[in-house]
Amino acid sequence: MEVQLEAPGGLRRELRVRVPAEQVSKAVDERLKRMASRAKVPGFRPGKAPMKVIQQQYGDSARLDAVSDLVNQTYPEALSQAGVAPAGQPRIDITAETAGEALEYVAHFEVYPEITLQGLDAMKIEKPEVEVTEADVDRLVDNLRKARRGFEVVERAAADGDTVTVDFVGKIDGEAFGGSEGKDVRLEIGQGQFLPDLEAGMVGKSAPSDFVVDVTFPGDYRREDLQGKTAQFEVSLKKVEAATLPEIDAEFLKGHNVDPDAGVDGLRSKCRQALEKERDKAVRNRLKQQVMDQLLAANPIEVPTALVEQETPRLQQEAASRMGLQNQKGFKPEQLDQMLPAQIFTPQAQRRVALGLLVGEVMKSEKIELDSSRVDTEIANIAADYEHPEQVRQYYQSRPDLLQGLRAMVLEEQVVDTLLDKVTPAAVTMTLDALLQPPQPPAQASAE
Repeated sequence: MEVQLEAPGGLRRELRVRVPAEQVSKAVDERLKRMASRAKVPGFRPGKAPMKVIQQQYGDSARLDAVSDLVNQTYPEALSQAGVAPAGQPRIDITAETAGEALEYVAHFEVYPEITLQGLDAMKIEKPEVEVTEADVDRLVDNLRKARRGFEVVERAAADGDTVTVDFVGKIDGEAFGGSEGKDVRLEIGQGQFLPDLEAGMVGKSAPSDFVVDVTFPGDYRREDLQGKTAQFEVSLKKVEAATLPEIDAEFLKGHNVDPDAGVDGLRSKCRQALEKERDKAVRNRLKQQVMDQLLAANPIEVPTALVEQETPRLQQEAASRMGLQNQKGFKPEQLDQMLPAQIFTPQAQRRVALGLLVGEVMKSEKIELDSSRVDTEIANIAADYEHPEQVRQYYQSRPDLLQGLRAMVLEEQVVDTLLDKVTPAAVTMTLDALLQPPQPPAQASAE
């Protein structure tokens, strides 16, 4: 077998393979013999037809099958002979397969980039220093009360924080447009459930009343046909309700797994513990994001398109799950590409693939191996949030897919720890609220 490896550019490779004619003929003959043993040919008993007849009837099919088998058999051997490891599945082009002659084909694929890590000792990391204050605890207690709030109808004008029930229809130049109509819609003013102009237009209005609100759509609105346009929304305000917060009594405390005898102090203590846990998690995430961003910035690499294409559907599925699309009645899997086009996930997929390759290289260069005890600790931490932790631990131990995900996460955390050990983070004081704000979108990976 003759093998020739060519590099047309970047990570692309072309592996040209020539299988000797004798090997091809032997494979075709073996295929014909297998066919002959079970072929049903009119005028002959099963398996007793002459080979010449079998050749006439099944020769072309036998050759196609033999060629396919030979490609599958010789491709791994050719890769080994050429000393190359492909990233993803190849595209095979048969270039010659005439009877009695050699089989020739070209395998098109990409290879993994060669990585020489740099900048690991030059990272500038900021570590948030955050104190959980009494005001933070107050806000969480208030949020817990709001989560169990009730509503009572009021006769006054609507204000921020009130919940209103409305009918509405939006029109542009006097014509209603798709998706602009609602009946008996309940919304809490000030929560951003609707466009700001529409919510603001309800403030100061009493029920029942009818009025018109001018609403200007943002220039980056999700519907291009409405971007920057002004619509008139005809609103019928049916009801205004004010929220009523529950007292922190024995029933409320029991509902949050707090001993009633501990009272408000017990609730506040539990809230503080929860906030401190959330703070520690957020600090860790900040550190991790900085490490990953700087690892990527210091080591821009070209990423294999095949790996990006494998990662993209996973990102689509994750987005669909977050949005609850797959749980919607009538949702069909084939609609996913229409609602969430693959190309919008390409930059994120490129980043994930690049970071995966870089993290793997750090593991290799730093000789990092999985710490199984950290996996056990992670499972224990997850189980601790459930009523029956032992059942949760057993569940994770019985699910190879979940264990694989946890192991990958722990390995990534070990990489982060290793890189953090190489630098001295600078302390930065900030409030808990600032810490918990969503992080800025990270820089995208290079895909030259």
